[in-house]
Amino acid sequence: MRRPVARRVQAGLATAAVGAAICVALPVHQASAAAGSASGYATQNGGTTGGAGGQTVRASTGTAIHAALCNRASSSTPIVIEVQGTINHGNTTKVSGSSCNTAADKIELKEISNVTIVGVGSGAVFDQLGIHIRDSRNIIIQNVTVRNVKKSGSPTSNGGDAIGMESSVRNVWVDHTTLEASGGESEGYDGLFDMKDDVQYVTLSYSVLRNSGRGGLIGSSESDRGNGFVTFHHNLYQNIDSRTPLLRGGIAHIYNNSYVQLNESGINSRAGARAKVENNYFKNSRDVLGTFYTSEAGYWQASGNILDNVTWSSPGSETNPAGPGMPSNTSVSIPYSYRLDGASCVPDIVRQTAGANMGLKESNGSCTPTTPNPTTPAPTTPAPTTPPPTSMPGGTNLSIGAGSDGSSKASGTSYGDVRDGNMGTFWSPAGSTGDISIKWGSATSISSINIREASGSVGSVTSWQVLNGDTGAVLASGSRAGVITFARTSLKKVTFRINSSAATPKVAEFETYA
Repeated sequence: MRRPVARRVQAGLATAAVGAAICVALPVHQASAAAGSASGYATQNGGTTGGAGGQTVRASTGTAIHAALCNRASSSTPIVIEVQGTINHGNTTKVSGSSCNTAADKIELKEISNVTIVGVGSGAVFDQLGIHIRDSRNIIIQNVTVRNVKKSGSPTSNGGDAIGMESSVRNVWVDHTTLEASGGESEGYDGLFDMKDDVQYVTLSYSVLRNSGRGGLIGSSESDRGNGFVTFHHNLYQNIDSRTPLLRGGIAHIYNNSYVQLNESGINSRAGARAKVENNYFKNSRDVLGTFYTSEAGYWQASGNILDNVTWSSPGSETNPAGPGMPSNTSVSIPYSYRLDGASCVPDIVRQTAGANMGLKESNGSCTPTTPNPTTPAPTTPAPTTPPPTSMPGGTNLSIGAGSDGSSKASGTSYGDVRDGNMGTFWSPAGSTGDISIKWGSATSISSINIREASGSVGSVTSWQVLNGDTGAVLASGSRAGVITFARTSLKKVTFRINSSAATPKVAEFETYA
């Protein structure tokens, strides 16, 4: 029987609150794009590159994240989504499309591949909203904070997991994240980093996991043993009751992590699992390694670890602690190369590198922080999200005499209807989303457009982007059609992309102005 743990987590939260108050005046380190490259098991099975080589877009809402996924040419088209601001239930809605499968109560990465989500600027916070990865591969999540995700109470999201993966997931790299709760299961929270039902080739690196009853699991039950090949390195686990991680079957490589205040148990290898545990630093903790709460044994190879004020339970029918000496009872071969810091410096190097908004710093393998080079293009200009102005632009409508095309159109409409100067004709997409473009034979400079919806459909468009049709860059985004301004741009094609609509959208005129 597990002991009640809520009081210990709450006590830790009180301490953390004091620390947060002290640190609030410190400068925030900024990141502008994904940096570095995957490490650990995420480098195997073909490697993990996320959206490298694809379009880079900005998003400040959950709906915009979903729209970016749904607006790709296919579910595997590479994309880097740069996120800034707070993502929550209020700004996250379901978006539909052939290249996505999203939901309103979580950030859903489902049945897709080749995606990077990276926090930029002043930071990205997923507040009470979890990130769910299902039936997907080649995913990178970097430089974000996910906090206070609940499975009970209100609001609920993602089964209570900050980041959860399940069902045939391959090659995920989660890096420089901060995952935190405000209590244990009795307060409505579940795991911070969970994997179940066939998840393989995952790395969690340079991240902070704190103030939770459960750090994370690999395998949802003793029979769910098809998960594994997971690396945990240079992470801080602080004020966690158990599961750092809980490993059922499979293989985990756990090195250079800093563990502080593990209240009940730490690395729980069980049900045939094997863990290589090396050069970690455990402080003020209990039962940091072993098989706990089951009679189905797990195994470990331990070396180079430092135990600083660690206590151990007595062995029992469902308790097999590795301490106090932590002798190995198996051997684990690691197929990739890695740099191993000495355990004595782990608390300091993790303090300088782990978590979101730390400048994406890494260890050089000699206990010194370094900053990796960016691996994605420079960020696009953040798109305005305020409603467009209502005043009409001056000058000549450059769409008259130009060409037009777009995505599939509804029966009885024409692309040319948006440039004929006639409000009685219109273009309508075949569904609730779609693209309509104006194009010229030579480069034309424009700084504003006017999207005029047909009579009876004004207000139908609820989310849109304006794209440079030559490069794919986002010029502007928003939530209501009308006059839209942006930095003067020379291009041959401009696209108005409808990401969502309340009713069938009907664009009568797509006017363009210098």
